[in-house]
Amino acid sequence: MFKKISISGVLVALSLTLNQSATAGRTVEDFQVWGNITAQGNFGFINPDNPDLKKFRWWMEGQGRFGNDASQFTQAIVRPGLGYAITDKIVIWAGYAWTPTAEPLVLKPRHPFDEHRIWQQVTWADDFSFGKLSLRSRFEQRFFDHDAPVSGSNDVAYRFRQLVKLAIPVTMIDPNLSFIVQNEVFVALNTVSNPGFISRGFDQNRAFIGLGYKAHQNATVEMGYMNQFIDRRHNPRPDQMMHNLVVNLFLNF
Repeated sequence: MFKKISISGVLVALSLTLNQSATAGRTVEDFQVWGNITAQGNFGFINPDNPDLKKFRWWMEGQGRFGNDASQFTQAIVRPGLGYAITDKIVIWAGYAWTPTAEPLVLKPRHPFDEHRIWQQVTWADDFSFGKLSLRSRFEQRFFDHDAPVSGSNDVAYRFRQLVKLAIPVTMIDPNLSFIVQNEVFVALNTVSNPGFISRGFDQNRAFIGLGYKAHQNATVEMGYMNQFIDRRHNPRPDQMMHNLVVNLFLNF
């Protein structure tokens, strides 16, 4: 029990320290509500007698985010992908994401714009005595339409994201209940033509803490608080900190 508390405590403290220490400059804050459905499965249904088909995976994700005190649409993500299981614990993925974006991520007089992403990632997960630990390393190539802040640029913005997640069973309350703590760091790998929009280096951090409940053998619901800090130190705009109520539904087939 002490090991469980100490491990989760370290992750929580690290996540919050990263975000709080980043707010030394001017920062604007917002409350947002995020909803997410992520479904994953394999292609074994095509031919159950062929075990190799189960190594090929599919991914479909949809998100809706509402900002300005949860009063209006801010961002959506539609993210399909395909993967291949190298082992039972490691899967490599590649896919596309469509991301329409509006206020407060876009400030007037600019109009809402669409972002298109090509992404590749590696996921790893394993069960330990203290809970389930999972890692996701994602590499993104980001393209923006003509209304985006990088209008007129043909540059591609490259970004790396690293997520660490720990799910600790709370068996004394319910065997299907888990305490969730995770952190994701974003790093921009280049500066686009308009350096006031995206600059190379630390981009943002997302620290999440909440609860997960396995409602079905194929479905898990997670709900909690996410502290999101966006660094804009090379931008005339102030830094942004979002306090997000996040609800996730994960489906595994």
